[in-house]
Amino acid sequence: MPMIDTGDCLINVSVEGRDGGPTLMLSNPLGGTLAVWDPQIAALTRFFRVIRYDRRGHGKSGAPPGPYSIADFGRDALAILDDLNIARVHWCGLSIGGAVGQWVAANAPKRIDRLVLSNTTCHVPDAAPWHARIKTVTEKGLDAIVDGVMAGWFTDEFRDRDPEAVNRIRTMFVSNPAAGYAASCAALIGLDLRDLLPSIKAPTMVIAGRYDMSSSVQMAATIRAGIPNACLTILEAAHLSNIEAAYGFNEAVTGFLTQQ
Repeated sequence: MPMIDTGDCLINVSVEGRDGGPTLMLSNPLGGTLAVWDPQIAALTRFFRVIRYDRRGHGKSGAPPGPYSIADFGRDALAILDDLNIARVHWCGLSIGGAVGQWVAANAPKRIDRLVLSNTTCHVPDAAPWHARIKTVTEKGLDAIVDGVMAGWFTDEFRDRDPEAVNRIRTMFVSNPAAGYAASCAALIGLDLRDLLPSIKAPTMVIAGRYDMSSSVQMAATIRAGIPNACLTILEAAHLSNIEAAYGFNEAVTGFLTQQ
């Protein structure tokens, strides 16, 4: 896995799959490393060259002093593409990765072919929970919030059915540096991308989890309505629909990105 220098941060990047095929860039949820996409790789690399990476503040990437912004994350993604000499990609972002995708598609439209925005938001109206989370993580670390995060990321039914998958994600989450996670939380304070949505011209699919309490079906419908000609797919899952409903997620993404 190469380490790519984006100017003020080294980013851990993985490239795998079809040489010479269309390229798909995956962008993780807050607290997720590139390993969050493991359930997708076998399916996606049949069709695409797949780029996944640890966002700044996460995994094996650097964690420079924060706070970070969605624009910082977007510029990191563009720097990765520039370093790899890739002009255009499909984009699939989950949660904050979807917010980054909205920013990139609006600000660098020539870099995006098709856009998948999963379990994400375009607007965070209440900053108080994020200020509180930053305070808790800064003072007590990620172990202090991981139980609540897992409860939001997965339905009770899935946690009972597949505790191994949940434990894998739990371990991934707490492996991140607390300071990097807190600096990343700051990107959601005051987030409002609603005015950018009409300028997104890439064909777009929005994915929602029916039981997602943090990025609701209503929010997904708002994003779908704001982006011209976007479509909406609803999966039987909570926030991490790519894990809880992996088969349906993989089918939806590959179908959308390969349709003529």
